[in-house]
Amino acid sequence: MQDNMCFACSPKNPVGLHLTFTFTDDVCRTVFKAGENHQGWDGFLHGGLIATLLDEVMAQWLWTRKITAMTAELNVRYSLPVKIGEEITVEARCEKMHRRFYQLAAEAILPDGRRAARATAKYLAV
Repeated sequence: MQDNMCFACSPKNPVGLHLTFTFTDDVCRTVFKAGENHQGWDGFLHGGLIATLLDEVMAQWLWTRKITAMTAELNVRYSLPVKIGEEITVEARCEKMHRRFYQLAAEAILPDGRRAARATAKYLAV
């Protein structure tokens, strides 16, 4: 099995999303522009990929702090559809830390500033 083949962030995964991340004021951020191969309903980003983006930006918030953790629970609320070709910004923040438990929140933001989706998640350090 190959190392570093993360579907969301590995540049080596030929079918991956190839996400990159930035940090400002304790917020982890990525930008994603959906292509035609990312569709659910015709013309719209698949909801499962939106959940993946939200989960990954939260996981990266932990990873950059050298915290190896896995998603224990993920709750997503969808508000607006994301059109194919529309660039969204996905941001994450940590809400609570306690021993091996971390609670984070994330949101997917449309170019006009409206929120397309939000998530909360619990991660358990391994």
